[in-house]
Amino acid sequence: MSELTQEEVRNTLLRRLPASAFEKLAPHLQPLDLPLRYPLALPDEPIEHVVFIEAGLASMVVEDDSGRRIEMRHIGYEGMTGYTVVLGADQSPTRTFMQMPGRGLKVPARDVVSLLDDPQARLLLLRYIHTCDLQLSFTTLATSRYSLPQRLARWLLMCHDRIEGDTLTLTHDFLSLMLGVRRASVTDQLHVLEGTRAIRSTRGQIRILNRETLLRIAGGCYGTPEEEYERLIRRGDVPQVDPEALTPIPTEDERLETQQVGL
Repeated sequence: MSELTQEEVRNTLLRRLPASAFEKLAPHLQPLDLPLRYPLALPDEPIEHVVFIEAGLASMVVEDDSGRRIEMRHIGYEGMTGYTVVLGADQSPTRTFMQMPGRGLKVPARDVVSLLDDPQARLLLLRYIHTCDLQLSFTTLATSRYSLPQRLARWLLMCHDRIEGDTLTLTHDFLSLMLGVRRASVTDQLHVLEGTRAIRSTRGQIRILNRETLLRIAGGCYGTPEEEYERLIRRGDVPQVDPEALTPIPTEDERLETQQVGL
């Protein structure tokens, strides 16, 4: 099978990589079907592969010892799973799985980490993680300061940002997981949004009819992380960086030497 070209991929991060970095990664990209509930990362298990989503929607979920769960964030064609490897973490207590089926490109985590040697690629990946952190911050803000209809409108907008078309195959059970509320509360609020003609909700599907109405309802809890992603990643080129201006990534020998000195 011939290698993918950068023009062929849909994932935004892959498309925004410097051409030289993409060429380095391309031989290791493996097309992958992603059916519903497909596990992408398991809690406290080594992250051996990173998946760049091409279509569909992945959910990152945190769960406590008693089994209570809530979604932290979701990932579509704008991002990648297992991004903590960029920060030097080889595993995470979170779980990531496909909530809407799609497809992706799987690559060994070590090959993604090797991109950090390229200053432009390193900057792009760190900017992506910055936008992930900002999104999580606004999730905290929405949960503590905004009403349930506003939070629901925000999550629907965020899902809509990451899929092809206007139809979300999301169950009420999953929406209750996303928002951390009872299923009955989600059903009630979906009826409210239907009354504004922003959406149409049927069994297992939600169709976005009027995005502007959802934006108005969501208010200030949606928009800032999305604008930051547009500014830093989707628009324009990653600026040229002086490699000497970035802190070098220590080698394994250097890390071991530092640990021995500290003993």
